[in-house]
Amino acid sequence: MTISKPKNVLLITVDQWSGAYLSCAGHQEIMTPSLDELANYGIRYSNAISNTPVCIPARRELLLGVSSKTHGDRVFNTKLPMPQDVPSLAQIFRNHGYQAYCTGKLHVYPQRDRVGFDDVHLIEEGRHFNGMRQDDYERFLAKQGFAGLEFAHGMNNNNYFARPFHLPENCHPTNWATLDMCDTILRRDPTRPAFWYLSYISPHPPLAPLREYLDMYNDIEFSQPEVGDWANDEELPFGYNYYKNLYKIDTKRKLDIAKRAYYALCTHIDHQIRLVIGTLREEGILEDTIILFTADHGEMLGNHNLWGKFLMYENSVKIPMILVPTVDSGLPCGVVDDRLVELKDVMPTLLQLAGLETPEYAEGISMVDPHRQRDYSYGELWEDDRVTRMIRTKTHKLIYYPVGNVLQLFDLIRDPGELHNVINDPAYEKVRKELETLLIQNLYGGDERFVKDGKLVGLPKKDYAYFASLQDNNKLFQGRDMLLQRGIR
Repeated sequence: MTISKPKNVLLITVDQWSGAYLSCAGHQEIMTPSLDELANYGIRYSNAISNTPVCIPARRELLLGVSSKTHGDRVFNTKLPMPQDVPSLAQIFRNHGYQAYCTGKLHVYPQRDRVGFDDVHLIEEGRHFNGMRQDDYERFLAKQGFAGLEFAHGMNNNNYFARPFHLPENCHPTNWATLDMCDTILRRDPTRPAFWYLSYISPHPPLAPLREYLDMYNDIEFSQPEVGDWANDEELPFGYNYYKNLYKIDTKRKLDIAKRAYYALCTHIDHQIRLVIGTLREEGILEDTIILFTADHGEMLGNHNLWGKFLMYENSVKIPMILVPTVDSGLPCGVVDDRLVELKDVMPTLLQLAGLETPEYAEGISMVDPHRQRDYSYGELWEDDRVTRMIRTKTHKLIYYPVGNVLQLFDLIRDPGELHNVINDPAYEKVRKELETLLIQNLYGGDERFVKDGKLVGLPKKDYAYFASLQDNNKLFQGRDMLLQRGIR
């Protein structure tokens, strides 16, 4: 691959968007025309995986190019600084003469840590740590005359009721981030290439989309979520039951309200991306800009009676990954690549396309190197009673809940919706043994206690008690929608 001139790089991320929720991926309800076009111009990776499907660890992997084992977080540690001995993607670009700017969500600690960027225009979804009284979005609202009203819509970061956005359209977080990034592009130093990181906070709740986007879905008859036959078993693992009981969306009306609002937030972002691309075009730099679109993790959206992320089912761990290289890259366009790729692969991919060396510490694999691919992805999250681990190949997935020593095995070719657990099917005994061996080989950091004499033995079974006290480990976040509700500031 020959690099004729320095390339700009635009990295776009969204929060809590499953790889299945794209029209170009075959979804029959959601409208994503802009992302569909980008996929036609580039490469869509259909097996992109978030190994630790929750915001902070996933974003550390993205920005650092290393796994959770290396960057040190598999438990959503809100006050863990970025490692000083692992330069971020932004810092690497700056070391090579790039200007590097971020608009949107970083979810790092301290919150004003620029993690290698020249500057960051930050939105932190109401979180205030370490003396930060306002993020840049809140400062913007104050200048518009809406100080302290970010959450005056009454919706919540951690639930699925919905209503239209309560402020003028230009004050929506999606519009703010888009226009801020466009302004950053317009104000760039034209003598140096740029790395731009546009990090949207949606479609993660709160579900408060613009009314115009809600109206686009008025005539949709929404499908029912897919629920595996195993989800009706009497003996389900503690971790699954914990998240199954986190939200009470038990009627079709509640489900339709949530889906409509979620899709509306997605389509809003899809349309706003066009403004950024249009700005690049009108500035005459679109053809010299590499674009990559992805997410930190997915969203279950009712499938298997689950909402949010956290667990290792497909809608949680599979993420969108669309790469649009520059015309002179020689790479094919309009193709679907089914290799297993991960968030830590973003760093080596973008650096290779920009003609820069990938640092030795990076653990990812360039997605544009056709001769390199991984055989499996290892997933991990939590170290408490919710602990779950995963081995996923292109064809099968093993999910492990150590509490109760529960295993699930899915044939992703015959059963992409994970509707049938084949862990006890004799026809899959060889696959089960192979994936269990891989799982055991990847355990570390105290997880070795799940194994005895070379076999998974796990931890004692624990029943999930919905009405357990808050002091009991059963109820770490039960009712958290009200416990974590934002107010007027």
